[in-house]
Amino acid sequence: MVPPVEPIAFTIGPLAVHWYGILIFTGVVVGTIYAARQAPRVGISADHIWNGLTLCVVLAVIGSRLYHVFSTPAECVTAGPPLQGCGWPWYREHPLDILAIWRGGLGIYGGIIGGALGAVIYAWRNRLPVLLALDIGAPGLALGQAIGRWGNFVNQELYGPPTGSSWWGLRIDAQHRLLQYPISQYPYETTLFHPTFLYESLWSLLTFLVLAFIWRKWMRRLRPGDIVAGYLIAYGTGRFWIEQFFRPDAWVIGTLAAAQWVGLALIAVGLAVIVTSRLRARKRSASPQEGES
Repeated sequence: MVPPVEPIAFTIGPLAVHWYGILIFTGVVVGTIYAARQAPRVGISADHIWNGLTLCVVLAVIGSRLYHVFSTPAECVTAGPPLQGCGWPWYREHPLDILAIWRGGLGIYGGIIGGALGAVIYAWRNRLPVLLALDIGAPGLALGQAIGRWGNFVNQELYGPPTGSSWWGLRIDAQHRLLQYPISQYPYETTLFHPTFLYESLWSLLTFLVLAFIWRKWMRRLRPGDIVAGYLIAYGTGRFWIEQFFRPDAWVIGTLAAAQWVGLALIAVGLAVIVTSRLRARKRSASPQEGES
């Protein structure tokens, strides 16, 4: 059983520093340090990693916020007024709240897309191999996610249905409850909820460890794009499973949660990268033989 944590870590005069921001920042820094240490192993200066960080972070924050703002979680579809911060139904009526990212509300898929776009732009402008640049960043991204997800714990968000256990799960305050879990029916003292954020954090950590091992063990045998493709496949698979069983507030499109559709798209892109790189390599290896004949 894990009780809630005060979201404000400390204050500096009128400025309140939130744990959410600290954990996201820590995840970014730790992931970047890992990537910067790996870059020289493939002939790319670590300076490029740090120089491209600002662009990647800015686009990642914009992308992740937009994904959250334009989403419509299940609890947002109600007959009454939308809850504060509850997806597009709320933000279209309160546009200034779009800027209040310290309250939470960052969609990781938007962050992945925005950050990847930043990496592609930086690599292209600096004439770096794009797929190799993404390979360097992918394990660090998974590591950063494993750390940053704990911000959801502090904000009492990204939790699942009741565990039915007397010892495993989270206690969630009334103001952070989903509509289907009111205090009147699910008492605070006796109801524990699945720590969905923890499941995703552990999956991201496992993804990092596997990708880092593969990178170190078989780096010379890998083709550009293999590591980032592995990340896309791994994260897409884990997110699909988590959404299926531990997201009662999921934004649903058709028969699946929106995040599951995106997860399937990530898996498809990852597989396409792997197949395409090998077809191109096979074509290149066959070209000299064709020229001799």
